[in-house]
Amino acid sequence: MSERPTALVTGASRGVGSAIAHALAPTHDLLLGGRDAEGLAKVCDGLPGARPWPVELTSVTAADVAGIDRLDVLVHSAGVMALGRIEETPAEVWRRTMEINVVAVAELTRLLLPALRAAHGHVVLINSGSGQRSNPGWASYSASKFALRAFADALRAEEPGLRVTTVYPGRTATDMQREVRAQEGGAYEPEKYLDPDSVARAALAALTASRDAHVTEITVRPSGGPVS
Repeated sequence: MSERPTALVTGASRGVGSAIAHALAPTHDLLLGGRDAEGLAKVCDGLPGARPWPVELTSVTAADVAGIDRLDVLVHSAGVMALGRIEETPAEVWRRTMEINVVAVAELTRLLLPALRAAHGHVVLINSGSGQRSNPGWASYSASKFALRAFADALRAEEPGLRVTTVYPGRTATDMQREVRAQEGGAYEPEKYLDPDSVARAALAALTASRDAHVTEITVRPSGGPVS
């Protein structure tokens, strides 16, 4: 890595995570994290200064972050979603959703706190409109995103030397949204959704704010499509 600031982005092999990686590439060296080693390598191929960080986020350890002594930006973009009414959602779905969307985020952040403190770094959490309200069939996912919001609020209060931003996108044209629409039994209509680059630009606005400005939350909705 060079003397440029360093950013670690999870969920970087596709969707919003990949878009954020591309937005940061001109100014940052990148560690791109996730389980899809092949997908991460493809993203890195087009981004000088980027290298893959293949890892199972639900079992990350101190050994996985060894050597990261200073970290300017940590972006949590990885996540999972399984829809279903409460009566149809067994405990294992709740556990898996919380494990990936909340516990893995908390543990990776905890392990990287010394590196973030050294850089007076910035943590960005890609949340969801479901972290602001819950709808029928979305209970387990929405609960995980409300928990992620609480984690961000606590981190911000406990670590005054860091900046912590939560981004709440509406429906975004990603592979995950395609899967969501399949679960809902509806058509995938990307023209009605946010572009991943639009979410990335919102995150970048918080990251590039002057040091006197702490952008704590950003809500982004499609201009003419559904808001949930």
